[in-house]
Amino acid sequence: MNPVVWRARLCVLASGSSGNCSVLHICDGDGVERLVLIDAGLSPRRTHRALGVLGVGGVGIAGIVLTHLDHDHWHSGWLNTLTTQTPVWCHGRHAERARAHSLDRLGLEVFDDSFSPWPGLMVEATLGGHDALGSALFRVDVPGATGCLGFATDLGRTHQDITRFLAGVHTLAIESNYCPEMQDSSDRPRFLKDRITGGFGHLSNRQCAEAVRTIDPVSSVVLLHLSRQCNTPERAVLGHVGCPYEVIVSHAVNPTGWLVLGGGRGGGEARKPHWAMATLFDGM
Repeated sequence: MNPVVWRARLCVLASGSSGNCSVLHICDGDGVERLVLIDAGLSPRRTHRALGVLGVGGVGIAGIVLTHLDHDHWHSGWLNTLTTQTPVWCHGRHAERARAHSLDRLGLEVFDDSFSPWPGLMVEATLGGHDALGSALFRVDVPGATGCLGFATDLGRTHQDITRFLAGVHTLAIESNYCPEMQDSSDRPRFLKDRITGGFGHLSNRQCAEAVRTIDPVSSVVLLHLSRQCNTPERAVLGHVGCPYEVIVSHAVNPTGWLVLGGGRGGGEARKPHWAMATLFDGM
């Protein structure tokens, strides 16, 4: 008997301090299509417009998985857009805050270390050290041979438990927030610089690259949450030069395009990094 093989692909609709939202498009072994949002920091209108441009506007949103509930990862407009049966999954550490944001009006589902959005699909979770409550990291195992996804943003710092949790994923989406030199020379207030760089804020480009080398993803890396003031795509990819995986740099406004989960390293040849150019969604 042939194993059941699902198809899955990821698109980062936008990633940055003005809003974070990625979409996982999954087709199960019976041919049923579903969209799952990873974070919902964009308005419903902007999200649905982007999904339409990507060609999946007719596929319903089957649920939302939240890394945490900062304003750039959860947009309150979804409360008036989703049905009360739409599941919204959040970590148990965030449950109280989720209820304070009225997410219990929706199908709020609380997890700790794993959950199954529907039979056959397993999501494992752990916490990174972002601010007081942390940020959930995910490992999504897609049945069959199409590979698994690691998703990690707003980490603050990495450590052995995190890199072991993500080790060997096919596709890794991970934050590469700031260049330390640009951060230090910026006109940001000292308290903000200290928050970002102090181990409970965000990863620098160097910290990201070091983590990726330890995690050793098989196929692709998507760099998330670049600071518009304290980073550039060119600086973010420097630590990945000569890497045996494809590097995609997300954008604060524009979708990355679809990235199919799975695949191999193509003989170990380094691939040229690329990133979404500012065109269609500027000014939205």
